[in-house]
Amino acid sequence: RLALEQGWDLRPDELSYAPVGAGSYHWTARDPAPADGGDRWFVAVDDLDGKSWLGSTRADVYAGLGAALDTARWLRDQAGLGFVAAPEPARDGATVRRLSPRYAVALYRYIEGRSWEFGDQLPPEARDRLVDLLAALHQVTPASRVPVARPDLPERDLLAQALGDLGRPWSGGPYAEPARALLAGAAGPIRDLLATFGRLAARLATAPHQVITHGEPHPGNVMHAGDGLRLIDWDTVGLAIPERDLWEVLGSIDSRAARRYSRATGHPVDPDGLRFYQLRWALDDLAAFTGQLRAGHQDTADTREAWQALNETVTGIIRLA
Repeated sequence: RLALEQGWDLRPDELSYAPVGAGSYHWTARDPAPADGGDRWFVAVDDLDGKSWLGSTRADVYAGLGAALDTARWLRDQAGLGFVAAPEPARDGATVRRLSPRYAVALYRYIEGRSWEFGDQLPPEARDRLVDLLAALHQVTPASRVPVARPDLPERDLLAQALGDLGRPWSGGPYAEPARALLAGAAGPIRDLLATFGRLAARLATAPHQVITHGEPHPGNVMHAGDGLRLIDWDTVGLAIPERDLWEVLGSIDSRAARRYSRATGHPVDPDGLRFYQLRWALDDLAAFTGQLRAGHQDTADTREAWQALNETVTGIIRLA
């Protein structure tokens, strides 16, 4: 409440925790005296220790988060992309403010609508519309402060350490040994995919076609609001090849969606780019869930979910290999 009052002059009479999404903590707020008729707000609090793609220190992550949310606001307000769910600036113009050394807060207007779930299949009409939104995003001329999306695996070293430590017990908690056994049984396919990932990274390193990408336009980040779609969660925005956004949306280079995208942008979809970002997603998840279960932990809802996700990720990696 103090952060909202000091940062945005917002004094909510209702503030309710919203257990939705992943990667951030959320609240809904109601302003008893709205200045412009909008009385509902959505508050996001990010853990600066939990966003390794933005940097390795809290200061770097905070700066990276600010650059990402500034980009989202610029896309909405200056580039005219009304489908971008961007944060509202604080009194000092910042899109994100420090809440404490470890946490940062951003404020959004509440969107009436519904989102899909991660892993859902979008209906054909919604997928067509999402392809159109991505085509519009990818054709925006970047501003000077748009961050560059790192194509490497932020936690690759931690994954390599885990793979090198499969021969002795892991003692971090109740899911540590099961995680070790699971990875030991799939070590060959995992190493094969890491090698393929490295080869594709070298081939794509000089790709000339860099655009502004959302980073995670999966169904869980797509909202149906009013008569259109909105894209939420822009902390992954960054310059990259278009396939960073397209790998999950298109399915393949021969799909109807791929042809629709190429007609709109003139960009032929690169199958190596699709494959690279598909592998990156799987390996990034593998590193994150392995690191969580290898470290000290208890049997909680979070660790049970991480264990289930690790099983699903390893199954997917075996299939990809």
